[in-house]
Amino acid sequence: MAAKFGFECTIYMGEVDVERQRPNVFWMERLGARVVPVKDGSRTLKDAINEAFRDWAANMDTTHYVLGTACGPHPFPTMVTYFQSIIGQELRRQVVERTGRLPRRIYACVGGGSNALGVFSAFLADQAVELVGVEAGGRGLPTHQHAARLASQDASIGVAQGYRTYFLQDSDGQMLETHSVSAGLDYIGVSPILAHLRETGRVRFESATDAEVVAALALAVRREGLIPALESAHAFAQACKEAPSLAPDDVIVINQSGRGDKDIFTVADAFGDPAWEDFIRRKAAGYARKP
Repeated sequence: MAAKFGFECTIYMGEVDVERQRPNVFWMERLGARVVPVKDGSRTLKDAINEAFRDWAANMDTTHYVLGTACGPHPFPTMVTYFQSIIGQELRRQVVERTGRLPRRIYACVGGGSNALGVFSAFLADQAVELVGVEAGGRGLPTHQHAARLASQDASIGVAQGYRTYFLQDSDGQMLETHSVSAGLDYIGVSPILAHLRETGRVRFESATDAEVVAALALAVRREGLIPALESAHAFAQACKEAPSLAPDDVIVINQSGRGDKDIFTVADAFGDPAWEDFIRRKAAGYARKP
């Protein structure tokens, strides 16, 4: 779209995420964007946002900053929620048409919050619809190697990157390292709108570990022919854990926010694919050609 309207588009991504999401980077570059790998800090989303802010602050006369999640300074969380709300509106219409009623429960993964807020927004006034946000449990909450801000006790309220919310930070306000098998869920903060919905009790937050996510992805592929993105697979994992406790005729919704094509290298590694392992060995030895 940037190329179509004659705009230059620079996208900042953490260097780690550039590697993990190479298919996304490939298509962005083909569409005319310049992708800049950020080498600072943990080299993930947090650091990419910092670098984008620096660019914007230094070039406000000629550039504009756009964040793809419901975080950052006002009005970005509200704007992104509004843009994403079409998902919830379409879901509400379609589920009533197909089942004659509203769902009992809706599951959505939570990184920054755009995916969850998009699907939850149309149901906030319907108290009978339980809303469940699923964060990255990483290697497990007790290990502190995760990205669960609202589903753990490791986060605290702070101010960073232009907004106030729950952050994974130490007592001095320094941001902690996060971990997730998914590049899209390892952010240190969370939408202030979702933080409010947690505090008011309207949304329940849970977490799914890397192992649970990979197992849920494998199940969805084998049983349903669906290839959810690793982000979305967190919602699948939590739904699989809770579904046995629901009535057989309860309607539940899992918001699949994307396809797993972009995660193919990470997923292949998680599944121990021998061809992928051979490729990594050859690359490490310097035999693989660059794309």
